[in-house]
Amino acid sequence: MTERFIVTMACSVCKNRNYYFTQSKKQEGKLALKKFCKNCGKSTDHRETK
Repeated sequence: MTERFIVTMACSVCKNRNYYFTQSKKQEGKLALKKFCKNCGKSTDHRETK
């Protein structure tokens, strides 16, 4: 079984950490998704933080 770890997603506008995912250790590069931010009240880019 592959190793997995928790990834935290932070809003690129207000830097609020909103979403948490699990990701395998084999993936390279940072994850970036367009998600809804409760603080901003709109859909913004969320980037992976640790």
